[in-house]
Amino acid sequence: MAFNGTWKVDRNENYEKFMEAMGVNVLKRKLGAHDDLKIVIQQDGNKFTVKESSNFRSIEIEFTLGVNFEYSLADGTELTGSWNMEGNKLVGTFARKDNGKTLTAFREIIGDELVQTYIYEGVEAKRIFKRG
Repeated sequence: MAFNGTWKVDRNENYEKFMEAMGVNVLKRKLGAHDDLKIVIQQDGNKFTVKESSNFRSIEIEFTLGVNFEYSLADGTELTGSWNMEGNKLVGTFARKDNGKTLTAFREIIGDELVQTYIYEGVEAKRIFKRG
């Protein structure tokens, strides 16, 4: 249950380019890069509860590994897909409802940080979180 806890975003790598590839407009990209995102993860076996709070919204997501669910990004993009555990890494595969293109996401603990990696249309970005 290494993911359990409260995590605050510390830094981003290539996040604005990723948002651009996703079709997020320039104003939302600038704001999104400084959203002060905090996530709280609670794992109970194969079930996860994730609470996200930022400058823009607060939401709670519940999912079970391997079970499809629907999710909306902060910019309103709607996705459907699932998370799975591969070794010590959470791997998410999601399809955009508007164009069917795939967004892949990874969550892993590296040292004392939670690293979220996103890949869309060949553009990779990372958001690095520290325990908060």
